[in-house]
Amino acid sequence: MLDAEVRDRAETAAEPPRPGLRLRPIPEVPSPASRPDPPEDEDDLAPVRRAIDQSVHASVARMTAGLSPAALAEAWFDWAIHAAFSPGKQATLVMKLLRKQVRLAQFAARSAVLQGHAAPCIDPLPQDHRFDDPAWQVWPFSLACQSFLLTQQWWHNATTGVPGVCRAHETMVAFAARQVLDAAAPSNLPWTNPVVLGETVRTGGANLVTGLLNAAEDAQRAADGLKPVGADAFPVGDAVAVSPGKVVFRNRLIELIQYAPTVTAVRPEPVLIVPAWIMKFYILDLSPENSLVRYLTGQGHTVFMISWRNPGPEDRDVSFDDYRRLGVMAALEAVAAIVPGHPIHAAGYCLGGTLLAIAAAAMSRDGDARLASLSLFAAQLDFTEAGELTLFIGESQISFLESLMRSQGTLDARQMAGAFQLLRSNDLIWSRIVRDYLLGRRQPMTDLTAWNADATRLPARMHAEYLRGLFLDNDLAEGRFLAGDRPVSISDIRVPVFAAATERDHVAPWRSVFKIHPLADTDVTFVLASGGHNAGIVAPPGRKQARHRIRTTRATDRYRDPDTWIGQTPQCEGSWWPAWVAWLAERSGPPAPPPAMGAPASGYAVLGDAPGAYVLEA
Repeated sequence: MLDAEVRDRAETAAEPPRPGLRLRPIPEVPSPASRPDPPEDEDDLAPVRRAIDQSVHASVARMTAGLSPAALAEAWFDWAIHAAFSPGKQATLVMKLLRKQVRLAQFAARSAVLQGHAAPCIDPLPQDHRFDDPAWQVWPFSLACQSFLLTQQWWHNATTGVPGVCRAHETMVAFAARQVLDAAAPSNLPWTNPVVLGETVRTGGANLVTGLLNAAEDAQRAADGLKPVGADAFPVGDAVAVSPGKVVFRNRLIELIQYAPTVTAVRPEPVLIVPAWIMKFYILDLSPENSLVRYLTGQGHTVFMISWRNPGPEDRDVSFDDYRRLGVMAALEAVAAIVPGHPIHAAGYCLGGTLLAIAAAAMSRDGDARLASLSLFAAQLDFTEAGELTLFIGESQISFLESLMRSQGTLDARQMAGAFQLLRSNDLIWSRIVRDYLLGRRQPMTDLTAWNADATRLPARMHAEYLRGLFLDNDLAEGRFLAGDRPVSISDIRVPVFAAATERDHVAPWRSVFKIHPLADTDVTFVLASGGHNAGIVAPPGRKQARHRIRTTRATDRYRDPDTWIGQTPQCEGSWWPAWVAWLAERSGPPAPPPAMGAPASGYAVLGDAPGAYVLEA
């Protein structure tokens, strides 16, 4: 390499000087004694050292569920040092502690006078249902409950609002403190949980025996790589993903399913759905009463669905752009051949929606006009406020995950599930432990929870590009994200957009999804539905307590911030699905006879029945 550099310099020196330019003198080659250490890429042992580092990081990551100890330590030191040099904050915390102790003492005194039925001095947060049972209002359990809630509130005050602490570090420290407190909650211990104690007395301890057996069974199934108890009652193709259709295209990454029409006349514009590949596609084709596919076909739409292949270690180098090319673009080619002459309504869910938006922006950039509209469900395009998932996003954290993924070739489903469970540890971890192992009661499995247990893997390169390019660097919102080696901009999208978000989404917070308004230079119809990331999207008509808000913002309208939007948009009762179908109908032609299944003459012959083969792969 040094010889090449010397040769390049010699060739440069031999070129005649151009007008207005002065040649720099060729520096003398330093003597061996003064020559600096060679760059790392010239060191034959550098790859070995890097491999050792990656191996160590991967080994630690397996023990920490993929969390970087360095990132946690950095956040803690940032908080601890600033707290130590903030006497005013310390004084405030001392006063708060004293006031809380007085409140707790007053509550204990009132409880003694009123024989344990005093009004609480602090209420749980609205989303905290650990202490809903009336038994928690009886002494001495009421004292344990109130003491815990006051302690939890004090630690929230202690970990937030410390001057000088990085916002990301503050969030991480508060999150870590919450995890410790949640683990130590009195509801998790059989001798401090009145519901568990009552059940133990009632059953003579049979609940604890049943819970022990449940724990042993779950541990055995996890060790054997089996699905949770009850998931077998929802076999794919028999109880879920049962909408009739045919696989009309297959490549190394996707199968494309064309669903059979259920009415005699359909809208001429087909609907292509791009689900996320973090989970299996049939979240949108669960049991018939919860199937968006069935609802769309019943409303007179020709529906196509991408079914992603579950990648293995051999797919470690599959890139994010490969998912665009071999996924969205390949599916669009097939749909355009099967239903020629008509633009396509494209819809994407979660990460599939983000990918679809990137593809749509690239199509607009390149003059590709095959889309009729773009629908995005719980899909983020700007990741600056991506919720608590950003706790796991940082240079240290991503580097740590990259080492783990390089060693495996993929990110395993169980490793992904751990991060999502921590975000809602009360609901997904501790409440389940209390119910299944202390009370000995299994919660009945539903089609949605069975689907949630049917997880997939993510290719190492794709996931690293996703975390770095979208979450860490926010390249998509800032016009730097590459599609086909060229950057794309969401502002290039000109087709109308329908964007749906949910009120309690912890994966794609609705305020983050709302950021499509300043990004897209087109008409945006935004829906805010009740529920969470999955249950809010899978909201068929007739579901109790379903509600939503909907408003269309024209490209020429002034921007409304999220708080103004929600204040000016009335709430509607019922599912948002009919509103979306009506929106599609306004942008579609009159019904006509349905197209044939597949297009053998164009190379899209029927390959098999839905739901296909890829969805069945473990």
